[in-house]
Amino acid sequence: QVQVVESGGGLVQAGGSLRLSCAASGSIVSINAMGWYRQAPGNQRELVCRISSDGSTTYADSVKGRFTISGDIAKNTVFLQMNSLNAEDTAVYYCGADITVGPGGNGMVYWGEGTLVTVSP
Repeated sequence: QVQVVESGGGLVQAGGSLRLSCAASGSIVSINAMGWYRQAPGNQRELVCRISSDGSTTYADSVKGRFTISGDIAKNTVFLQMNSLNAEDTAVYYCGADITVGPGGNGMVYWGEGTLVTVSP
């Protein structure tokens, strides 16, 4: 059993900042990667950024230079620092974790329920 929980969403003015947190817990053998995804009303869920176990990171073009993913996936935690927010960033933000679970050692992707970020213009 694995649980992924996000927190830190809220209402901010354009130009403001938020910091999101994500923690995974349960029968975790290892985490291969963790990332942030978002879904705005009427849109598909899209990648915001991700970090792999080797430390490599990937960012969507729309957030490069504004958002930073950090943390330690070996400790089952990641953060998303969101700066210079604008109205287009309004979405539900989801944390996804690619996890090898025990005792069988199967790899699966687990999702949190999401945290809402609303940016007012």
